[in-house]
Amino acid sequence: MALPWRVARLVARRDESATARTLVLHVDDWPGHLPGQHVDLRLTAEDGYSAQRSYSIASAADGDSLELTVQLLPTGEVSPFLVNDYAIGDPIELRGPIGGWFVWAPTDPRPVLLVGGGSGVVPLMAMLRTHRDIASRAPLRLVYSVRSPGDVVYVDELKPTEEVDVTLLYTRAAPPEWPRPAGRVTPVDLGPSDPRVRVYVCGPTGFVEAASRQLVALGYDERQIRTERFGPSGSQG
Repeated sequence: MALPWRVARLVARRDESATARTLVLHVDDWPGHLPGQHVDLRLTAEDGYSAQRSYSIASAADGDSLELTVQLLPTGEVSPFLVNDYAIGDPIELRGPIGGWFVWAPTDPRPVLLVGGGSGVVPLMAMLRTHRDIASRAPLRLVYSVRSPGDVVYVDELKPTEEVDVTLLYTRAAPPEWPRPAGRVTPVDLGPSDPRVRVYVCGPTGFVEAASRQLVALGYDERQIRTERFGPSGSQG
C-alpha cells in the first residue's frame, strides 16, 4: 500500500553551517519513525509542475514532529527553496517514513559503528540522538568525515560520553594543532574489527564504497555492514 501524502508545517529552523539548515516540521497524525528512515517532500508550483526529493530524518524517534537537515545545492530545484525561502508556518507535502534496511533498532544491545561522510551524517544523527534519549548502554562510535571545520553540522551535540565515542576527520583542512592531519578516512580511523559490531555507512557513493572496502579488509562482517548513498550534497537537491 502506498504511503499517503501528509501536510507538514515548518515550526522552527536553525543554521547548522553556512549552507546547511535544520527544518523542524510538525506533521499531523505522524505515525513515528525509526532512526535511519527518510521522507519524501513534494513542492508544487502554481502551474502544476512538481518536484519531489528524499531527505533523511535527523531527529530521534519520538513525538509528532521531525527534523530534516538540508544541504543547499545551488543548482537544485528543492534545496534552495527549503534553505532560503521556506517560512515558519508554511505547509509542505510530506510522505513517510520510508525505509526498513538502513535502520537501527533501539533495543539492539550490540555495539554500533556509524561512519558518515559530509551530509551522510544526518540519518546517523537520528541513531545517536535516539541512543542518547533512551540511555542505551550499547557502545556507539561515530566516525564523521568532512572537508573542513566549517562543514561540521550538529557541532554542539558531537561530544563524547561514556557510551558514545566521536571521531572527527577533516579531508582538506584540519583545525590548528588537530591530532590527525587532513586526509581521507583510513583503516586506522575505522579501528579494529569486532564481529559483534553493526555498522552503518552513509555519504556520497565514493565515500561509502571506500569505507566499506576498508571495513571488510579489516575483518568486519560484511553481512553486518549497512550502507546508504547520497549525492554530493547529501540530499537530492
